[in-house]
Amino acid sequence: MILPDVMARGMVLMFCGTAVSRISKARGYPYANPGNAFWPTLKKLKIVPADFDPRDFARVAEYGIGYTDVNKTEFGQDAELSPHAFDAEAVRRKLKRYRPRLLAFTSKNAAMAFYGHRKITFGRQPEPVEGAEVHVLHSPSGLARSHWDIAPWRDLARRLRAIRQDQ
Repeated sequence: MILPDVMARGMVLMFCGTAVSRISKARGYPYANPGNAFWPTLKKLKIVPADFDPRDFARVAEYGIGYTDVNKTEFGQDAELSPHAFDAEAVRRKLKRYRPRLLAFTSKNAAMAFYGHRKITFGRQPEPVEGAEVHVLHSPSGLARSHWDIAPWRDLARRLRAIRQDQ
């Protein structure tokens, strides 16, 4: 495991990426590349407070948020990862154990690795997984900037707010 998961009973939202980047491995926290839009987007959409420090990423659990990756044994760009290292069953076990209401893949590649490379669309998926409503988000990576669309992230933030209000 390159970076630890952040998981807690009662979490509402579990983010799932593909794998840790080289920069994240070196800096010790996920989505650490300055060009990555993950943390700025979470702040902009008020999923975490504006003063949240990503270096303390484990504190996302305080906001009902968890974090994992489909590949916990390798790091680097998606094209550098070994398909055999994707562990969708480990993600399913985490969903069964922690029971988040929402699962958000932080890229189409992460979702395809989880689902076994079937065709994936962005946004809310038609079928839940282990009781979690599934959302596929545009990758926040700087390498994917030309394909960036915040709309699915906004939809996720709206669902998260609605669930938090109902609790």
